[in-house]
Amino acid sequence: MFKRSILSMRARRLVAGTVAVAASLVMAGCSSSGSTDTSGAPDTVAKGNFPAKVATKFGEITVEKQPKRVVALGWGDAETALALGVQPIAASDWLAFGGDGVGPWAKGLYKQKPKEIGTLEPSYEKIAALQPDLILDTKSSGDQKRYDTLSKIAPTVGVPKGGDQYLTDWQKQTEMVADALGLHDKGQKLIADTQAKFGAVTKAHPEFKGKTVTSGSRTSEGFGAYVRGSGRVDFLERLGFKNNPWVDQQGGSSFFIGVSRENVNKLDADLIVMEPIGLAASEISNDALYKKVPAVRAGHDVVFDLDSPLDKAFATDSVLSVNYALDKVVPLFAKAVK
Repeated sequence: MFKRSILSMRARRLVAGTVAVAASLVMAGCSSSGSTDTSGAPDTVAKGNFPAKVATKFGEITVEKQPKRVVALGWGDAETALALGVQPIAASDWLAFGGDGVGPWAKGLYKQKPKEIGTLEPSYEKIAALQPDLILDTKSSGDQKRYDTLSKIAPTVGVPKGGDQYLTDWQKQTEMVADALGLHDKGQKLIADTQAKFGAVTKAHPEFKGKTVTSGSRTSEGFGAYVRGSGRVDFLERLGFKNNPWVDQQGGSSFFIGVSRENVNKLDADLIVMEPIGLAASEISNDALYKKVPAVRAGHDVVFDLDSPLDKAFATDSVLSVNYALDKVVPLFAKAVK
C-alpha cells in the first residue's frame, strides 16, 4: 500500500473493493462492547460555536455539538486541526512521517500521540472502536462508499465539490475543518495570515511571474508529473508560476500523470521540481535522458533528497506546511530560476 504522494490507479481501485467488506466490520465494531476503548481520551478540541454546518460533495453536514473525539483521516487534516488548537485522537499518516504522523512544521503540537489509522484502506473497525464523534476526511479520494461507511460511524466531513482525488487545497481544507470544529473565525485568520505571507513572498520574487514549471517525481515505475489543481502545482502557481501546458493537456481525473521514457523531454520548463519516491535522488539527477532536458542542462531544476522535509512540505499542502515551504523551499526555487 502506498503511503506516499503517488497514488496509483490500481491502489485507488483497491479502496472501492474493500469498503464493502469493511462496512460489515464497522457494524460489528459498533455493536461489540468488548472492542471499545475510550479510556484516557485527552481534551481534544478547542471550544467552538455549535451547531456547525459544512458544505461537502455529499451534502451539508451538521455537527450538532462540541466534538471531543476527533479522527482525522484526510491528507493534512490532522495538522490542520492541530493548527486550530485541536488534538485528534487518531489520524492517518499519508507521507509516512512516523512519530505523531505529522511533519516538522507541526512538531510538538500533540500532547498525546494519536492512534495511527491507515490511509487508502483504513480499518473501519478500528475507527468505530474509538467511538469518534467527528471524522475529518476533507482531502481524500472522495469515494462514495468510503464516505458512506465512515458516516455510519460518526458525522463525517468529506471532500468538497470538485475535491475528488486529493484536490482539496490548503485554503478550502482549513475552512472546512475550522467550520466543522465551530472555529470559523480562527480558520479565517489562519487563511488570511497565510495568504498575506504568499503575497509577501511573491512580491519579493517577481522573477517567478509567468515562468513555466514542471512539478514531477520518479518512482521505480518511472517518471511522472502533477497536473493543475494538485497541491504542489497550486503552491507553485500561487508564487506566480504557470504549470507545464503539456502536462495539463495529458491530465484526466487524477492529479498525476505518468511520463514515458520517450517523453521525458516534455518535462522541460523554466523550472523543474523533482522528487524521488522510494529511490535515491541520484536516480533522477544521474538519469541520462533527464540530464538532456534543456532546463536541466541549464541548471534550472531542483531535485529533492529522498524523504526530505522540504519535499514533503509542499507535497502536504496544509496551512502549516505551506508556511514552512514558503520559508524553506522558495529560496531553492529562486536559486534555480536565476
